[in-house]
Amino acid sequence: MMNTLLSVSIALLAGLLMTRAFKPFKLPDVTAYLIAGVLIGPYCVGALGIEGLGFASMEAVEALGLVADVALGFIAFSIGSEFRLDDLKKTGKQAFVIGIVQALVATLFVDLALLAVHFIMPEKLSVPQLIVLGAIATATAPAATLMVVRQYKADGPLTKLLLPIVALDDAVGLIVFAVSFGIAKTLISGQVDLISIILNPFMEIVCSLALGAIMGWILTQLEKMFHSNTNRLNMTLALVFLTVALSMLKFEIGPVHISFSSLLVCMMLGTIFCNICPLSEDMMGRSDKWTSPLLAVFFVISGAELELSVFADIAIVGIGVVYIIFRCLGKYFGAFISAKGTKCAPQICKYLGVTLFPQAGVALGMCSIVGSSAEFGDAGTLIRNITLFAVLIYELFGPLMTRQALMAAGEIKPMSKEVQERRQTKLEEAQKAKAAKN
Repeated sequence: MMNTLLSVSIALLAGLLMTRAFKPFKLPDVTAYLIAGVLIGPYCVGALGIEGLGFASMEAVEALGLVADVALGFIAFSIGSEFRLDDLKKTGKQAFVIGIVQALVATLFVDLALLAVHFIMPEKLSVPQLIVLGAIATATAPAATLMVVRQYKADGPLTKLLLPIVALDDAVGLIVFAVSFGIAKTLISGQVDLISIILNPFMEIVCSLALGAIMGWILTQLEKMFHSNTNRLNMTLALVFLTVALSMLKFEIGPVHISFSSLLVCMMLGTIFCNICPLSEDMMGRSDKWTSPLLAVFFVISGAELELSVFADIAIVGIGVVYIIFRCLGKYFGAFISAKGTKCAPQICKYLGVTLFPQAGVALGMCSIVGSSAEFGDAGTLIRNITLFAVLIYELFGPLMTRQALMAAGEIKPMSKEVQERRQTKLEEAQKAKAAKN
């Protein structure tokens, strides 16, 4: 217990101090948190084996997996609030079309590029492996995107369209991955399994949305019992924790495997809550403030999880570079074409694709499914290592590119001169008061 608390406190302190160290470079806080995680992780400070200075092993990082699960639940809950019916009437069709098209184009680009790699190096990359990697390419990182939007208070047409697309992207990604994974297993085993290819992913999405809707309705009814904002906030947090816990349930009905996606469940919880509870906007704002340190710890843990050992294999680096380049091209051109087709503003067409580059937790979750598959065996290790390499690059540079794209689109406003002068005046007054006391 003491080690867990120590690890959490070290992670939070390291992340916060790194944001100060990186302030002159004007990098997003997300990037600073991730680099802090890498530095205190098993491949840097943690390798010294000094208790309390960092994570000495991957097991120590994985011990904080519950923190990451809870943080992702709150991230999904917050993104779900972007699906307000009033806003969807304006951007719903655009978000739906772009969310599907950019995901499928990314898969197509990666599949074709890796197929070329397969013909060049068939002993390194098999067809089932490239099919799975193409499916993993659909996933984006809602956490990194949301953090950048919050930090810089981004607002405008691009931001309003971006968050629903990121949410929809993960739903599309789950379907594409389940179908592609089923096809890949069929190629390996030679047996067609329609249940795993079609029925299981369909049931996961339907059950996740149903559970999230039920929990959203329950949360709204419970909120009516309290008049204190503090108690309402406590109830909101309790229901998100409960929803994350319930989304971990797994069971089987005959040959059908029933499981839930915590991201989809918590997104639907947020969606239902924000559409039927009149106090939802205030409660969402309060919960966002409460979860700030939790998200900081989450990103530091994510940085510590990045395995730097993947750089040791040149083949993995080479395939990873191809994966990264063509996934970015697929995301960019998929978003550009679909945004043009749905008559979005020019700045949305130009910059939306760049904001979809980050990739992290959902992709790693897909990797863990591949790794636990008996059909893939050792072939799953290659997929995991390539994805880890890509995630390392995407997480370090993706938030920065997202910030630059939002700034170029005019949705991140520079601090006004008036605000800067007011802050400077307060700082000078505090220094004078301190000098007067001394």
